Amino acid sequence: MSIDTVAQAEQTPDTAQPFAELGLKPDEYQRIREILGRRPTSSELAMYSVMWSEHCSYKSSKVHLRQFGEKAPKSDAC
Repeated sequence: MSIDTVAQAEQTPDTAQPFAELGLKPDEYQRIREILGRRPTSSELAMYSVMWSEHCSYKSSKVHLRQFGEKAPKSDAC
């Protein structure tokens, strides 16, 4: 078993990765590649999967959460 290093990721850009199995959509996987400028290592892919999960990033509720500030009644209270 070899360790998937950054150097290896740069040298093997077409290696298939289990992004869908980690809960990432194809466009999210492509965005990760754009951010890094290469394919992610296995560890990086796992970290993005966790960071961008519904549980951690509130993907589906972000739109609704933003409205709290916009629709909140004017008040001096927190």
